[in-house]
Amino acid sequence: MADLTGRVAVVTGGNGGIGLGLAEGLAAAGADVAIWARNVERSAAAVDVLRGRGVRAQAIACDIGSEDDVRRAVADTVEAMGRIDILMANAGIADDKPYLETSLDDWQRVIRTNLDGTFLTTREVGRYLVERGEGGAMVIVSSTITRYGGAGQAAYAASKSGTSAIGRTLAVEFARHKIRCNILIPGWVATPMNESLRENERFVDATTKRTPVRRWATPDEFHSVAAFLADPTLTFHTGNEVVVDGGYTIF
Repeated sequence: MADLTGRVAVVTGGNGGIGLGLAEGLAAAGADVAIWARNVERSAAAVDVLRGRGVRAQAIACDIGSEDDVRRAVADTVEAMGRIDILMANAGIADDKPYLETSLDDWQRVIRTNLDGTFLTTREVGRYLVERGEGGAMVIVSSTITRYGGAGQAAYAASKSGTSAIGRTLAVEFARHKIRCNILIPGWVATPMNESLRENERFVDATTKRTPVRRWATPDEFHSVAAFLADPTLTFHTGNEVVVDGGYTIF
């Protein structure tokens, strides 16, 4: 596993699900971690888990769809942790609603968090990293829905396709600053966000049968993936879509 000792990572939405799995993986590799999220209680619990791994961890209250919040979160993280080296832009929401019943407010709520939030987070952390001049690593968490159609998920699919495009753009634009940006594309992972889907036995059965490894993933399976993507020695690895889906999108 990569050695991230002395480095500081920001994980948006890092207080549960895939985000906490990424945060734990970074901590296991020695990184100190700042959790940016809105739920204060869940963030406090996540911080306790991370500190149990022997690293520094800090909860920073942040609504990533707010420009003021994101700017403040960067400043608060640097003040509390001393620096930022790694960004895992993971926070996201979904809204299962038929396309013809989707209101503009429904659409904009998802876009605000998933797409605008990724833009604001990567821009503000990017400004910090470029000004500091020591390089860094960014990872944007997208989704397999960028590869297939998902009924009732128009806003989510559009937002995640947009975040993948941001990731490719940053890989090119930030390369001169020695900042790498890769895109993580998880498959079906058992998280609180999709708990209602997992209550549908037919849906779980259908998605499991389409996954060659014949199961959903768990967040802890992203520990090593996070450490790999943040590894500062992999200076030539950028602009890559890392698909971790048990073979779902190629089956």
